Amino acid sequence: MTLARLAPAALSRNPFMKTRPIMEAAPIRDQHGDIALVPFAERHLEGAHRLSRALVWPFRREDWAFALTVGRGFVLERAGAVIGTAIWFPNGESHASVGMIIVDGAEQGRGYGARLFDELLDAAKGRSILLNATPEGRGLYERRGFRAIGMIEQRQGVLPGRHEAPPENVVRPMRPDEFDALARLDRAASGRERTAMLQRLVAAGETFVLLRNGEPAGYAISRLFGRGHVVGPVAAESPAAARLLIEAALSRLEGRFVRIDPPVDAGLGSWLDEIGLPQMSDALTMVLGTVEPTGPARLFAPSNQSFL
Repeated sequence: MTLARLAPAALSRNPFMKTRPIMEAAPIRDQHGDIALVPFAERHLEGAHRLSRALVWPFRREDWAFALTVGRGFVLERAGAVIGTAIWFPNGESHASVGMIIVDGAEQGRGYGARLFDELLDAAKGRSILLNATPEGRGLYERRGFRAIGMIEQRQGVLPGRHEAPPENVVRPMRPDEFDALARLDRAASGRERTAMLQRLVAAGETFVLLRNGEPAGYAISRLFGRGHVVGPVAAESPAAARLLIEAALSRLEGRFVRIDPPVDAGLGSWLDEIGLPQMSDALTMVLGTVEPTGPARLFAPSNQSFL
């Protein structure tokens, strides 16, 4: 059966996303009753937040709302109740990331996660797609052609002690006229066009730049997320440079809950252990297609595990 799609109301306020024609939602009948697959709209935020709380995922309602400003997604509803969510995040016309894929515990094992995921793949067709996989989802993603390209760690904790910021001639807050340089750095580090998302992230948090000869050579963004603050994205040419950027962000977060999700091979693990941000879990980074950063900068942390 063809699954009809709606253009969510939230996207009408998102200048970076193209919307689809509004259509009537088609119910889907299975042995468990009628469900409807519809685009994720503002009216679904409370139901999505309920699902993530049930799984002890850290998303606040505000985090779900932010995701709708940088991405678009789908919801499965039964009798008006949200029973599943999935969101994809366009990175220009060539790439995307996907995440926030949740199915109500009482509804799992019925193929609903695969149905949502396949709808995301159809919506992002023609793009290379990145995601971070849980062990539960890895088999589905492999069956859809995704391959592993790395591993990231979830590190977090209440930040003990005070961190000294590097000198301002080394790392300082970004000036508005430096955004274009930041976007170029990010394209080189990520291999993707993420300017629209970066604009939203910069507006939502504090952005720091690492200087070389007075010009930005790396950046980090710190913002409210989940139980406290998340530091990411972080883009730099070396672990030492990434550490300077992270130190600048941490200098303003003494005694607060902080999360950062570096790649396993980032060279930051021992230092993060020392400063009180231990590893809590990890996730497998996978891709369908290709992603080719040009460097010399690389990503030392994503904005979160969904936006990558």
